[in-house]
Amino acid sequence: MFKWKIKEKITSQISVTLLMIIPLIILFFLSFLIRRYHISSDEVIMALISKLFFINSNLPVTVNTIIFDIRLPRILAAMMIGASLSIAGAAFQGLFQNPLVSPDKLGVSAGAGFGAALAILFSASIFMIQVSAFFWGLTAVGLTYFLGRAFKGTSMLTLVLCGIAIAAFFSALLSFIKYVADPYGQLQTIVFWLMGSLTAVTNQDIIIMGIPIFIGTLILLMVRWRLNVLCMGEKESQTLGINIKRLQAIIIICCTIITASAVSVCGIIGWIGLVIPHVARMFVGHDHKILLPTSLILGAFFLLLIDDIARTITITEIPLGILTAIIGAPFFLYLLMRSKEVWS
Repeated sequence: MFKWKIKEKITSQISVTLLMIIPLIILFFLSFLIRRYHISSDEVIMALISKLFFINSNLPVTVNTIIFDIRLPRILAAMMIGASLSIAGAAFQGLFQNPLVSPDKLGVSAGAGFGAALAILFSASIFMIQVSAFFWGLTAVGLTYFLGRAFKGTSMLTLVLCGIAIAAFFSALLSFIKYVADPYGQLQTIVFWLMGSLTAVTNQDIIIMGIPIFIGTLILLMVRWRLNVLCMGEKESQTLGINIKRLQAIIIICCTIITASAVSVCGIIGWIGLVIPHVARMFVGHDHKILLPTSLILGAFFLLLIDDIARTITITEIPLGILTAIIGAPFFLYLLMRSKEVWS
């Protein structure tokens, strides 16, 4: 009887996760239509089918260009970045057993912000800005990890504290770059990048960003059941034959690569990796085997919705980081009020 109830609960959770894909597909299609330049639903369907089945659609060149070179890359980028930040946040919260942990807690966002600002200061190309952001994001987490391991009797809490220190250090370097940057050109570019945007995303960015995000996400999904074991404690995990240090390193590396790839393309977009995993727990509970895929789907839906709002709510586009904070902060306060139900 008990086993039957557990099986029924798991089946119900999986059904909820699969049902979440439907709103994401609907929003994916609507996102082609919710833009300032009007394109009909028939044109979108015809264009997508023609690309999918290699059929000549006879649509105007302008329509094809807008759909495949402007809107599709941005839609895919929003979904990929939202999904990646959410699954990284869920994995980190499970690894550190801390509901306040987000993907940037080990300093990756601060390091990436410094790297992007440094490249902008030297008038680098967009590609080099992305490379610099990615490199310095990895460097910041690398410093955090090795500093954390340098302490005797180190723990996950020590690692988080080292991450806070490294993030503060790179934030100070970023502030220095903003101080010396040209206020009429470079400083404005730096500030806009730090607020997060998908304005300049191209098909090339999708490929470059997509490869590390796909690999990191796939590995996290493959080891997600081991996160449940880690939650039992170190002794229980070792008893079950889990190499804790190696598993911790794998999760940290994957989450760092995923987050650094996302941040290098879109800038710093906060709150997604912190809030969305909590929302996923409200739907499917704490089992990481189901929690991580659910967080991935919800994150993709959330950032795509935010991007649609950012492009249409005003005449000028609102940076994504502003909207995610406006929505995420109040919702997080709501979660704190009912924290005993969301996190135990």
